[in-house]
Amino acid sequence: MAFKKQTIIIAAIFGGLAVALGAFGAHALKHILSEHQRADTYELAVRYQFYHTCALLALAAVYDHLHESKAGWARLAFTIGIIVFSGSLYILSLTGVTVWGAVTPIGGVALIAGWVLFAWAAGSQKA
Repeated sequence: MAFKKQTIIIAAIFGGLAVALGAFGAHALKHILSEHQRADTYELAVRYQFYHTCALLALAAVYDHLHESKAGWARLAFTIGIIVFSGSLYILSLTGVTVWGAVTPIGGVALIAGWVLFAWAAGSQKA
């Protein structure tokens, strides 16, 4: 399957999940998030998932102008970043287990790497 199509599918899955998780958090999980005093943390997870879903869509949109393998690394970094950053915040918010907060920066580094790799792919000669 072509890079653009794969990236759009990944972004669509993350986008749909962000909507579902956001709605679920606002309604069905409201009591749990309130109990753990983590509604803001949960909302941050949803927001960053959305931001980086948009980054994946942008990556697909401009792919024809990017160095292919470097764009692939950017996609991988964004994907790992979304899973680890937002995922750890979701778990922290729902369980109250604060050790998950130590995992979050790893996802943040992956998200930053995604942006750096995106820039590198844009600035490199197309392979």
